[in-house]
Amino acid sequence: MAPTSASSDSAPTGVRLAVAVKRLRTRLREVASAQSLGLPVPQLAILQRLRSDGPSTAAELAEFEHVSQQAIAQSLAALKRARLVRSTPDREDSRKNRITISAAGQRLFEKALTSRNAWLVQAIDSTIGAGEHAALEKAIELLERLADADVPTR
Repeated sequence: MAPTSASSDSAPTGVRLAVAVKRLRTRLREVASAQSLGLPVPQLAILQRLRSDGPSTAAELAEFEHVSQQAIAQSLAALKRARLVRSTPDREDSRKNRITISAAGQRLFEKALTSRNAWLVQAIDSTIGAGEHAALEKAIELLERLADADVPTR
């Protein structure tokens, strides 16, 4: 669809969408966190990032998660103590360390993912009526298209 001059009409929808997506994302993280042996949401987010994007430096993690390097350092210290991540010297720059998720971290994350998905299925079943499933499928399709949109930022 081509943008129109009435694109400002989409602004309230954009705000509602951003808020709804953020609320759902937060809720999913909370559910996963609650089911993962008490792992705080920021630590779970780090495990997710390492699992999906591979090894990262602490600075990269801080940037991705939009938090300070001090906050990342605290979370990483706890994750290292729990043996959920490990740190190795960066091959290209020995002043840096690469953080990777450990096998134990993978297992814990999988457990959190399973509980999160179970909650989501239960939430859909209890909140979305049988006649609304097609609308939910369409909404998911639209969200996927938005996520894939190649639109320059302003």
